[in-house]
Amino acid sequence: QVQLVESGGGLVQPGGSLRLSCAASGSIFNINVMGWYRQAPGKQREQVAVITSYGITNYADSVKGRFTISRDNAKNTVYLQMNSLKLEDTAVYYCILRNPGAYWGQGTQVTVSS
Repeated sequence: QVQLVESGGGLVQPGGSLRLSCAASGSIFNINVMGWYRQAPGKQREQVAVITSYGITNYADSVKGRFTISRDNAKNTVYLQMNSLKLEDTAVYYCILRNPGAYWGQGTQVTVSS
């Protein structure tokens, strides 16, 4: 069994920053992919950013240059630093671990509002 615990969501004004964290526990292979998806009201869930255990990253075009994904392999934790937040970044953000099966966190709300 794998468990993912997310933290760091909240309310922020446009242009502000937030940092999300996701800690994984359980039966985790050394080689895996961790990352973040998001789902806004009325929209499909979309990939935001992912990172392999080797540190290779991939970002959605909409967040390139604003968001940075990183991980601490020793802690099985992935982070998402979100800067220059926009209204359209408002969504529930979900952590994912591909191990190789997909495991999801419970989601954390990010609201960007003035």
